[in-house]
Amino acid sequence: MRHLLKFLHTLGAIGLIGAMAALLVLSRMAPPPAALEGYALLRGAMGVIATWIFFPSLVVTLIAGLLAIAYSRAYQNAGWAWLKAASGILVFESGFVGVLGPIQQEAEQSAMALAGSADPATLGASLHGEQGVLWVLLAVAIANVVLGVWRPRLTRRQ
Repeated sequence: MRHLLKFLHTLGAIGLIGAMAALLVLSRMAPPPAALEGYALLRGAMGVIATWIFFPSLVVTLIAGLLAIAYSRAYQNAGWAWLKAASGILVFESGFVGVLGPIQQEAEQSAMALAGSADPATLGASLHGEQGVLWVLLAVAIANVVLGVWRPRLTRRQ
């Protein structure tokens, strides 16, 4: 069971970091909203990545990590594991509020604007904020990988 949880946690982290990197690259390549067809296409692709890679990877990483802590007494007594759990919960919440929601909403809005049922002038406002959140979450995810590999002793000395 421990090996399965570790495998799922690692696989989820790979998907999560990869999805964030892909979203950052696509957001940097985004044409201005005035080029509506290209903008809508790119934002649609970002919506698919956020929905089908970012979010499931985030869920798998968090749940497998929390189950690993619950399953292993060694992890229950390791400060680094609890630090990873706390930061993982924050990444989960920030991923919803700062990444998944805005990207899906912008993808829908740009598709509606392309179809003529929404105002294209409202597009593009969230792109800079999404990039900032993605950079912070990417840094935290990489720090969690470092904590999982390094496993520093974060307990009180007796």
